[in-house]
Formats: sequence, structure tokens, C-alpha cells
Amino acid sequence: MNALLEVDRVSKAFGGVIANRAVSLSVPAGSIVGLIGPNGSGKTTLFSSIVGSHPVDSGAVRFAGRDITRLRVGDIARLGLIRTFQQTRVYRGMSCVRNLEISAPLARSSVRSVFAPFSKEVTERAETLLDFVGLYAKRHLRAGSLSFGQQKLLEFAMALMSQPKMLLLDEPTAGINPTLINALLERLRLANTQFGITLLVIEHNMRAIMHLAGYLYCLAHGELIAAGTPDEIQHDPQVLEAYLGAH
Repeated sequence: MNALLEVDRVSKAFGGVIANRAVSLSVPAGSIVGLIGPNGSGKTTLFSSIVGSHPVDSGAVRFAGRDITRLRVGDIARLGLIRTFQQTRVYRGMSCVRNLEISAPLARSSVRSVFAPFSKEVTERAETLLDFVGLYAKRHLRAGSLSFGQQKLLEFAMALMSQPKMLLLDEPTAGINPTLINALLERLRLANTQFGITLLVIEHNMRAIMHLAGYLYCLAHGELIAAGTPDEIQHDPQVLEAYLGAH
């Protein structure tokens, strides 16, 4: 399969601390790929490098065949590569439907559109996506009134509003009530199968990522130590030692 995202020997250091050292990975178009590793292994730093939040020290990042290594966050997002965060970034004082409306690509291009009426098409798409994530009944409630798990679903819908080619999801199940985790994972699968969105997912919930992803990369101390199918990763000695605490 053609790679939608290619990370080629990317390194990043902060002062004397090496966060990523010559990390390479490839995400095929239409796939769900997981990125795992213990705390401090460099996963979130790698995400930040991919989406342009900070410049890499060496290496290259390519998306849809284009070198995006030196592009800014907004330019990368406009190409269809969107990132979500461990902590939700919803507009708590706005309704759920308004959160989605202002996430539409055209809305982001104008400050006035935050206050001006949105087109019928934008509102209908917002309501359709809220229905998709199970929040249609709460569409007129303030985002701040939702539970943390519901806010994560809302943020996911906001990302879908941008019609991305690929989503980078940073610990989507973190802090979510266990009863909501399966619902979120099912939405991720449907976004992949129905909307054709490629997913790269950082996740500490091993059970969740093993069931969600078809292929996994594992980082430890900023370096890639293993890559393979969930079954291969579960039995990899280096992963067991670094991530699962085996001795």
C-alpha cells in the first residue's frame, strides 16, 4: 500500500535531552497504526514534529508524497493532516454544534464567522457528525457541561469537520469512563472504514490499541525499538522489557 505519511530518520533534542533519535515510520493510506511506548519515550514529541509544532533537528516528514518538514501547523492542517491532544481543546462556553461550525475549513479563515450565521450546509454537517459520535441530543448544550469523555468525542467530531485525510490521535481513551471507551473506539473504526480517514494513534491502553490498530510501532528512550502486528509486538522481548515491565 502507498504510504500516506512517511517519517524518515527524524531526530529532535531539547537542550541536551534527546527526545527522538533517527525515528522512521510509515503509515499506509487507509490504515490504522498505533504508536506505543512508556512515558517519556518521545511519542508526543514525534507527533509535534510531524504536524509542525516545532522544527526537527534532522530527518524528513512527507505527507501524501510532499515534504512537509518545514511547513507550519496551519499549512499542514490544510493539506489534511490533523492532530488531537491528550487534553481536550474544545470551546467550553460554546454549544456543541457551534464548536463544530467554527471548525469547518472556511470558518477558520475568518474571525467574523465565529459570530456570523453559518450556512445551512455547515450546520447540517455539524449535526450529522454530532449524531455520528452520539452527541446529537446534546448539540445545543455548552461543551463545558459535557463529561470529559463526551468532550473527547466532541473534539473528535471537530477534527472530522475539517474533512481530514489523516488524524493523529494522542491518547484518545485517556481519562474516559470505561463505558465510553468502546463507543469511541467504534467511532474511530467507522471513521476509518466509512470516511476513509487514515489514523495514527498514541495509546497507553494496551487492550484498546491491540484491538484497534493493524500495525504498531514502539518507542523507548526516544528510539524505535520494535514494529509489527499486534501479535508480534505483544511477544517482542524488547517491548516486554521496555513497556510492560518484564525482566
